[in-house]
Amino acid sequence: MKTLSLKLRDDIFKEVERVVHAIRIPRNAYINEALSFYNKLNQRRRLKKQLHQESRIVGTDSLGILEVFERLNDDILE
Repeated sequence: MKTLSLKLRDDIFKEVERVVHAIRIPRNAYINEALSFYNKLNQRRRLKKQLHQESRIVGTDSLGILEVFERLNDDILE
């Protein structure tokens, strides 16, 4: 465990206080859950971006390979 000191805007702090009071969990647990969720969200965003980039690369390569196969097929049929 690490101890962390942070500054929150008043509106965010008040909302956190309302939520933790309503769901009856410690503020620390709530903030840990929120950060864990946000980390997973950002990890998925990075993965989505990476997959999109790799998908474009594979798509370009696939078109090139398809053209080669079409030429081979044309040569065989002649």
